[in-house]
Amino acid sequence: MKAVQMRRLFSLAVLCAVAFSGAAWAVDEPSRPRTVVIGLDMSKSNPLVEDAAYAARVGQRTAAELEALPLRSHVMLRTFGSYDISANALKIDEVISTRAKPQAVAEGIGALISAVPELVAQGKLQAQGYTNVISFLENTSQLIDCNASDVTVILLTDGFEDSEYANLTKRGALPHPEALYPGCAELMMLGVGQGGGSPTVTKRVREQWAAWAEAAGFQKYTGLYDW
Repeated sequence: MKAVQMRRLFSLAVLCAVAFSGAAWAVDEPSRPRTVVIGLDMSKSNPLVEDAAYAARVGQRTAAELEALPLRSHVMLRTFGSYDISANALKIDEVISTRAKPQAVAEGIGALISAVPELVAQGKLQAQGYTNVISFLENTSQLIDCNASDVTVILLTDGFEDSEYANLTKRGALPHPEALYPGCAELMMLGVGQGGGSPTVTKRVREQWAAWAEAAGFQKYTGLYDW
């Protein structure tokens, strides 16, 4: 039921964005669409779950990545944290079309992300005790094809993997991955090192994920503490 409520909130935000976006919309359709996967880290260490100002900023930053998507592009939004399907039931999938324009989808996604702290406070989303970033990326790799579209994975996360794979909060190291994303365009993390309280901690975590992304097959890694 909670996941259904979240999808309804997203749909309402998209409808509002369409109403105010005007009828004029034109874009040159490129030869390849894009796939953008957005992962919301719902672990309690991530400020996204409780800091409304931060959630608003990261929502706006994420929306900016979607505003110019070409036709047939696919936007996927998922939550992650604990390795528990029931805790991460929220799934949103949108395909850019003449009806679902990129600006409308971007504003809907941005509004949902901005609302995360309020939704957690209301019990409609669940703050979680672990941070399974790697398992989320492993599972997501089975859903996409980097040969069919340009794939970007955007994770709204502090980057502190806390799972049976590694614990980066205690100076652990990420395991060497399989080539899960060969040829995929980019892994972007927004909020790397947030809460760590140290630029050297941020640098260490960023370097761990940069090495992981390269080994996994991404052409580019971007890890931002702030922007």
